[in-house]
Formats: sequence, structure tokens, C-alpha cells
Amino acid sequence: MAKFTVRAENFCLISHSTSSKSLIFNNPISLNHPRFHLLPSKRCLSFRVWCSIKEKENVKETDKFDGVLTGLRVDELDQASSVSDSEGELGHMSGSDQVGSEWNWPPWKNIPERYKLIGTTSLAFVICNMDKVNLSVAIIPMSHQFGWSSSVAGLVQSSFFWGYALSQLPGGWLAKVFGGRRVLQIGVLTWSLATALVPLVAGFMPGLVFSRILVGIGEGVSPSAATDLIARLIPLEERSRAVSFVFSGLSVGSVAGLLLAPPLIQNLGWESVFYIFSFLGVAWYSGFQFLKEGNASYGNEPIAGSHSTSMEKSLNTSLEELGGSLKDVPWRAFFKSQAVWAMIYTHFCGSWGHYTCLSWLPTYFSEELNLNLTEAAWVSLLPPLASVFVTSIAAQIADNLIANGVETTTVRKICQTIGFLSPALCMTLSSVDLGLPPWEIVGILTGGLALSSFALSGLYCTHQDISPEYASILLGITNTVGAVPGIVGVALTGYLLDSTHSWSISLFAPSIFFYLTGTIVWLVFASSKPQNFSTRD
Repeated sequence: MAKFTVRAENFCLISHSTSSKSLIFNNPISLNHPRFHLLPSKRCLSFRVWCSIKEKENVKETDKFDGVLTGLRVDELDQASSVSDSEGELGHMSGSDQVGSEWNWPPWKNIPERYKLIGTTSLAFVICNMDKVNLSVAIIPMSHQFGWSSSVAGLVQSSFFWGYALSQLPGGWLAKVFGGRRVLQIGVLTWSLATALVPLVAGFMPGLVFSRILVGIGEGVSPSAATDLIARLIPLEERSRAVSFVFSGLSVGSVAGLLLAPPLIQNLGWESVFYIFSFLGVAWYSGFQFLKEGNASYGNEPIAGSHSTSMEKSLNTSLEELGGSLKDVPWRAFFKSQAVWAMIYTHFCGSWGHYTCLSWLPTYFSEELNLNLTEAAWVSLLPPLASVFVTSIAAQIADNLIANGVETTTVRKICQTIGFLSPALCMTLSSVDLGLPPWEIVGILTGGLALSSFALSGLYCTHQDISPEYASILLGITNTVGAVPGIVGVALTGYLLDSTHSWSISLFAPSIFFYLTGTIVWLVFASSKPQNFSTRD
């Protein structure tokens, strides 16, 4: 609780909503003989007070009111500052703590806390996919250096998904218990340090596989952590845009990784991409720590329209409480729900097409279309680059439909159907020998994979729709199954490629099958209606 002492040398500014005048007490003044300046104003009623503060306890920015009176904000200033108004200099203020300020630095100081967190989470996803796709490019010179076949290269790339699959359920549970913020920052640090290990153990296959497993574990907890954050902070009418903005960081990361990796490899060697990208993750972790210490808890910020509570447990939670929280999860109710099973299978189908293309497209462009390393990498960034554009459009369409009264389930089904049928059609055209030149094939694949981003406004919003409370755990369940194609599909593609020497059979045919069957299951069984799993269990 803070004690406020208003001194004579301070001033207040009052502006009225009518055409009446604004009163300004200039500094220095005497309370007995104030000087008034009348300024015309037609703005809404606002009230700002500058005064000295004597703190008895820590002052937190907790209450924010929307309306005619905007409320008081406590900003800490380490030294005296001057404030100038459009009509002239108002005076000089002194004191270490003041309420209100005309000049705010840094510029993002007054951005709502939930938007700051969503922005930094999206940035983490950018780095996430940079560390995922760097091996997709580096695997080409690494295979030449170490004499790896396509099967061995597929094994190395799939090892990432072993860790990714193993960390899904634990990541969802930890996000539920500790909150997504803590889980996300630990995940980023884990995968960043593991990425730096890759060049050191590349010549020792077990060590290389283990390092990629660690990268997968670190990145595997990130989707559940982000889902927990969105479910806690973002209301339904903003959810499609929040999910799309955060997860579009993956596409941006793919673009950045595929754009930066070739010149780094050609000029500094393939080892450089792992060291440099690792440094970016460590830098993000350090910056996120600073952001966390300098801002109020996001969980204390009430969000209108949110269906979730925002309580986070302390890191000092006892083992008994952790065990109890795990038992409290309504596992049986989850697996009795048709909607959950639809999400599981749909996630598996979408991941098959996404992970196999993410891992093998650079090699496909290099070997099948006869492009060099730089051209193959640059062409490979076209699908994720186009996905960034499509994602923003899809999110706006989905949120506008929901805001205009269209049933949420209908919106999710429309978006997911577009996200599956589009790449299935484009892969079919690319796999059939139509005599198309390479750049037309690139364009077709780019369009299909870009439109698959509609799934971010379909499947990836459904976890929060049906249960904000258990959204992170539900995503952990579906993402665990969704990681299986990364393990099986990526390795199987390499094996089929060695056996058949056909990209149509090894890469495109399985993806087309899963896209089509996933669409059918989603249309029949998917639902976004909120479900109370606790009472059902």
C-alpha cells in the first residue's frame, strides 16, 4: 500500500470532454496563488496526476479500468524528468516515483502485457524452426563429408522427432502445473544448448542422434506452453489471430533458416549454422528473463471474455502436489470424446505431410529438379514464406466469421478442410508426369503448402475452444501422436527413396493419402463446443 503526498510544486492537468477549458497548475506555484492557463480541448474526460509517492510496500500495476476515467498508472523513474505539452512547457517534476508521464520509453512500455508475451512467444517459435530446418540444409554437405546414404540421412533427421514425441505429454502437463511461461523459457534454453552440440558430435553417430533428441525435447514442450499461454490470456474472439500469430513464427523461422543457412555454410562451413542459431536462442532466453523481471505477472491481468483462470503454481510445489495434479487430469474423459480422437488423427495426418516435406524438400529440389545447394534452399523457403501471408488472411477470415455469429465448429471445419485438400491437390499435380518445367512444380507445391496454413485456424484452435483449462494437455496428447510421422515418415521416406528411387511414391503418395482421410475424419467427428471433462470423468 502506498502513501501519496501531494506537494505544492507538483501539478495536475484536467481536460474536459466539452468545449470548456483545461486547467493547468504550473510549477512552481503557491496553493494560495495558482496560475491558470486555459487550453481548449474537445477530448474525452481524462485525469492525470503527477505527485510524489512514499512507498510502504511494493507498488504493482494491477488494476486497469476502461471507461471515461482511465485510472492511475505508477511508473518508476530513477531521476527527474521534464514533460512538454503541445501548448508549451508544463514544468519540471522531481522524485523517484511518479504517476503518469507524457513521454514513455521504451515505446512498447504501454503495450498490454498479453500482447508482449504473445510477441515474444512468436519470436521463440521463429528460433525454434530455425534450429529445426538448419539440419535440412546442412544434411547435404554432412552426407557428402561422412558418406551417409539417404536411409542414414533420414535416420539422423528423424531423431529430432524422437525427443519431440517424448516431450509432448510431459510438456503439456508441466505447462498446466507451472504455467506456459516457465516451460517455454526452459525449452528454448534446452534446444539452444543442444543445437550447439551437433557439430561437436557429428562424427559420432550415437552422440549426434542424442543431441538431436535433446533438440526435439526442448522444442517439443513449446507448442503446449504456447497453447497454455493463449488459453489463459486470449478471449475467443481474438484466439484465431493469436494462435496464427504465434505459430506463424514457425513459418518465419523456416524462411529465416533456409535463407541464412546456405551462405553461412558456403562461407563459414556447415558447423556455423548450429553455433549461430544456438546463440540466438540463448539471447532470447536472456532477454525473456529481463522481460519477466520487469513486468507484472500476466496471470494477474484480467482478460474480458476469457473462459480460463490464470493461476500459476510456484516452482516450490511439492512432489505430492505434482503427483496429485497429474492424477487430477481427466484422462479417461479425454479418450471418451469423439472430438479428441478427431483431433488426434487429424494432427497425425497434417504432421505427416508437414514434416516429410520440411525434411526432404531441399533434397527433392536439389536431386529431382537439379538445383544447387543455394537454389534448393532458397526455393524451399517459398512455401513457408507464402504461409506467413496465408496465415494472416486465414486468421482474419476465421475470427470475422465467428464474430458475425457463424458457429465455431463450422469455422474450424472449413479452415481445416482448406488446409488439407489444397496440399493434397497440389501434390497430386506435382507427382503426375505432366511434363511441367521445374519452376512450375515449385509454384504448385508452394501454393499447396501455403494453403495448408489454414489449419492454424482449424485444428490448432480447437484445443482452446473445447477446454481452455486443459488446452495444453490436449495439445500434448495430439502432438505426441503428431510427432510419430516425424519419426516414421521422415525415415520411411528415405528408405522408400533408396528402394524405389521415386519421389512420387516415397514423398507425395503417403501425404496425399493422409490428407484425404484426415479431411473425412475431421468433417465427421470434429467439434469445437466447450466440454467439461472434469465432470464427465
